[in-house]
Amino acid sequence: MKSKFYQFCHEGTKTPCFTKARKTGNYIQCLLRDLVPACPVGRSLWHFLTFRNGLKYLKIIFLSGFLSIPFLMHPADAQENLSSDQLFQQARTAAFKQKDYPQAIALCKEALAKSPDYSDISVFLGRLYTWSHYPDSAREQFKEVLKQHPDNLDAASAFTDLEYWNDNDSAALIYCNAGLKYHPASPELLLKKARILNNLRRYRDAYAIADTLLQIDPKNSAARSLAESIKNNSSRNKLGITYDYVYFNKNYPSSAAWQLVSIDYSRQTKLGSVIGIINYANRFHTNGMQAEINAYPHISNTFYCYLDGGYSNNLPVFPTWRGGFSLYANLPKSFEGDVGFRYLYFSSATWIYTASVGKYYKDWWFNLRTYLVPENPGLSNSYTLAARYYFGGADDYLAGSVGTGISPDDKAISVLLSNKKLMAQKLSFEYRRTFRKLNIFFVSGTYIHEEIKAGTYGNQLDMGIGYQRRF
Repeated sequence: MKSKFYQFCHEGTKTPCFTKARKTGNYIQCLLRDLVPACPVGRSLWHFLTFRNGLKYLKIIFLSGFLSIPFLMHPADAQENLSSDQLFQQARTAAFKQKDYPQAIALCKEALAKSPDYSDISVFLGRLYTWSHYPDSAREQFKEVLKQHPDNLDAASAFTDLEYWNDNDSAALIYCNAGLKYHPASPELLLKKARILNNLRRYRDAYAIADTLLQIDPKNSAARSLAESIKNNSSRNKLGITYDYVYFNKNYPSSAAWQLVSIDYSRQTKLGSVIGIINYANRFHTNGMQAEINAYPHISNTFYCYLDGGYSNNLPVFPTWRGGFSLYANLPKSFEGDVGFRYLYFSSATWIYTASVGKYYKDWWFNLRTYLVPENPGLSNSYTLAARYYFGGADDYLAGSVGTGISPDDKAISVLLSNKKLMAQKLSFEYRRTFRKLNIFFVSGTYIHEEIKAGTYGNQLDMGIGYQRRF
């Protein structure tokens, strides 16, 4: 048998005052006007507290304890009276803060029972199913929303994500295009489409979409990073020519200028981009030629490689052999990194180890690279800090760098690494611009202050110009 106190509390929650309190949330007013005076124990204690006005803290304790009784008796009442918006907010809290997807799903279902046409909740429920690895349930939610609202941007984006994450690139492209039909300038959908096309190895289309997005949103660092990673794959063929002129001041034993001409041809293959290069140089009053090949094999969405190999029988104009390898990783939050080595063989072998970390931020790209050369004893090292400011597509930028030492990747002056113990400081710039989408022009300049021999320093200036044609 229920106690009289329980019966009092249970009946009290049915009073008109308490019914109104459940709707308005004003339970204190109900307690003061109805429940407290109706209870003998409560009435006596209330008179005592009123008489002892100074004991206001005890009154607060009493009210707080008494106020909790209705919720203990009817815990579901408050939940049942929550609006669909309140349930939606609880679902988001459960999903994002508590990582409780089952609870979030239950709350979304309860909210949809109150508001069946609330598309934002339906889309969020579909995303919850996606994150919980229930793709069929997610598809059902997204299809229903798009059936009622074909222009729903969030539904199209979520449906695209579902198929993309489940390696259904063709289906992802269909839903992405459906969203772009109504929102052709959506940065969100354009970025997703570029990624999908890149996965499908439709590199030219992927690059074109990424370039379009950068015209709309130049500060989109994710698009910038993606465009940079696929630009070598964007055209099936590319032909280029570069000319470098290197000036030396009078402190050098021979101040005769160096000249270097490079002609390169790039071809896109299923494995990635492959580049053949012929280098001609006039150095040390001697002519020489070098044959070289580069490749950028694609490994996954995250990793790709750089491979380099070259040969020349014109020492010292070129090293007899050169080679290189780097493993690149596209990291979260628009970061990138690589580790690898370079190899140059003059009269003896020179091994250089390299690593770098880069970051895309709005219109900018930053990179810090180091080259490490083992010596006996010790280790020689050099560092280069580079930055690019993009004002258009992936081939429209102004770049600058500052650093120490000689880079084995700088073909105009890399032969100076044959004397790797000498020190150098350098400052460089590059301006690159695309014309009519398929034509790329660039100019560059590098100033080097280096140690010629112990205690003797010289200055040199490398000026370059180049052109590339995509086709």
